[in-house]
Amino acid sequence: MATASFRVWRGDAQGGAFADYTAEISEGMVVLDAIHRIQAEHANDLAVRWNCKAGKCGSCSAEVNGMPRLMCMTRMSELPLDKPITVEPMRAFPLIRDLVTDVSWNFRAKMKIKEFKPRKPDAPDGTWRMAQEDVDRVQEFRKCIECFLCQDVCHVIRNHQLQEDYIGPRLFVHTVALEMHPLDTENRIADLKKSQGLGYCNITKCCTKVCPESITITDNAIIPLKERVVDEFYDPLRMLARLVWPDSKPPG
Repeated sequence: MATASFRVWRGDAQGGAFADYTAEISEGMVVLDAIHRIQAEHANDLAVRWNCKAGKCGSCSAEVNGMPRLMCMTRMSELPLDKPITVEPMRAFPLIRDLVTDVSWNFRAKMKIKEFKPRKPDAPDGTWRMAQEDVDRVQEFRKCIECFLCQDVCHVIRNHQLQEDYIGPRLFVHTVALEMHPLDTENRIADLKKSQGLGYCNITKCCTKVCPESITITDNAIIPLKERVVDEFYDPLRMLARLVWPDSKPPG
């Protein structure tokens, strides 16, 4: 059994500092195991959020050695033990205490996205018919566990604090899952452009890199949404049509 050194953030919204701990680690341990050992042996009041310890609830998001990660999916064997391992809360969200942050903004922003609006049933028995390829296209986005690591690493939220004008990569994934659903008839494109800040994203792909579910956020969600905004608002033929028929849809 080896020993590892840790620098764990302790504090609240009023301030804090890193505290140094040592903990014994054994084969197969993850960072969350080590935090629990520190909590049990050295700091009973250490606040940490977790639930499943299986990489499916998204609760134990933190920054380990400066990288946004799930503590339960970060193996100690992957980390260098020759220097202290830093564990700190996500920096993009308000701190509650120690490793726990207030991520409630994400849920408030999600409420602003137009809900799923299905088309009328197209079968005599009142059900729908869908092509399997259309169903498959949105399955990737259903894997999201709302760990909000993509939100944490996004520079628009992390560095520029534009939450009032920008919903972030997690909610772009939610939006594209609705937009690409084969039964959905709602139009969310104007909202993406005008009030949800899609244009602020400059597709650095940092959100894709940290996703524990390996969702291709940038290429499969954000870029297709940007293409839809361009088609809707910047296509020259559509712009001409709006000039000719300003108060109604063009014929055909």
